[in-house]
Amino acid sequence: MIRYVLALVACVIALPALAEVEIDEITTPGGIDAWLVEDHTNPFVALELRFRGGASLDPEGKRGVTNLMVGLLEEGAGDMDSRAFARATEAFAASFHYDVSDDTVSVSARFLTENRDEAVALLRASLVDPVFDQPSIDRVREQVSSVIRSNQTDPRRIAGEALDSLVYGGHPYGSSLNGTLESIAGLTREDIVAAHDAALARDRLYVSAVGDITAEELTALLDELLLDLPAEGAPLPGRADLNLPGGVEVVEFDTPQSVAGFAQPGIKREDPDFFAAYVLNYILGGGSFESRLMEEVREKRGLTYGVYSYLADRDGAEIWMGSVSSANERVGEAIDVIRAEWAKIREQGVTPEELQDAKTYLTGAYPLRFDGNAPIANIAVNMQMEDLPTDYISNRNDMVNAVTLEDVNRVAKELLSPDKLTFVVVGKPEGVTSTIN
Repeated sequence: MIRYVLALVACVIALPALAEVEIDEITTPGGIDAWLVEDHTNPFVALELRFRGGASLDPEGKRGVTNLMVGLLEEGAGDMDSRAFARATEAFAASFHYDVSDDTVSVSARFLTENRDEAVALLRASLVDPVFDQPSIDRVREQVSSVIRSNQTDPRRIAGEALDSLVYGGHPYGSSLNGTLESIAGLTREDIVAAHDAALARDRLYVSAVGDITAEELTALLDELLLDLPAEGAPLPGRADLNLPGGVEVVEFDTPQSVAGFAQPGIKREDPDFFAAYVLNYILGGGSFESRLMEEVREKRGLTYGVYSYLADRDGAEIWMGSVSSANERVGEAIDVIRAEWAKIREQGVTPEELQDAKTYLTGAYPLRFDGNAPIANIAVNMQMEDLPTDYISNRNDMVNAVTLEDVNRVAKELLSPDKLTFVVVGKPEGVTSTIN
């Protein structure tokens, strides 16, 4: 009840903010499409750039090159080395962040109106004219190597990578975007330049801007910033062939607590049943302490501190995933309980009370995401990549509330597949053996 009241209050307080998110679609003379939320309340702009493809564009034998390239974008540009670039960024009170996933290269920029021209010039230099000098390459390569070595001793990372390898096989999703110590050791400056041209291209670009800027000003800014990038990048990878046979794969690792990742086939974001599946997942394993899995695995049996599930919608695959950690001697029981709950909710469905509680929380929490220019810009650019309309923000909660009990229970029967629920366990699990060849 307390949670219900808090979520309702949050919704009432934040709803006006949602109503004020008005998105304008613009196209520059150079042909760059962008979404703009104009807000002159503060002299500040948040700019988000997304390039589809990400680390999945890595050529065969050069896994990790896109990640390494992205890590170098702030290590000097134009006639500035890394220190000069950092000093200039700080001097203009600008903030740039570069990131990569298997599907996306992300560039986030924050700058004051008074320093807009200078900040954009710096950002342009980092994207169009990165230095990629050998000392920076060697330094960032060692940083990535350190991450790889650390991941090799982290049971959670081992479990995640082992599950990816099992599920996605030879697709880029099946290996870490960091690459291996061997693959990144062989990368040259020429490889990094090629990765830049493959990934940072205008034919896979999405843009959003929020804050103190007009459509006319943004139009000029984007053409100046982006038109010198390559027109076309490398071909996007195809869809992954999923391997979800059901059963368990054990990866031996000397640790007192086993980590298990699990997965089954998921659902596409554009599927008409997506929101029913989204609500169902909240009830099953996405709702923190109120979820079925937390109640059965943690609260009733004390098998774990945490267990969760989520819908993973990637450009080339959709799976329903989750994770749990438990003592070696009890992880087998945790797996059995998860399977049982997966089957129970499939066969018996959810209750009207569970559905209403899920809707209350999901609709009440949604407006809280819109707490500034930067979060709104991030949401807007992600909406573009998911091919959502500009009015999605105002209509999203209506779509959640439209989900019926019949919808959720039908989707549970149609989508949940206890026989395809596939576990990868890292540790020394007692009484658990591999059943996947």
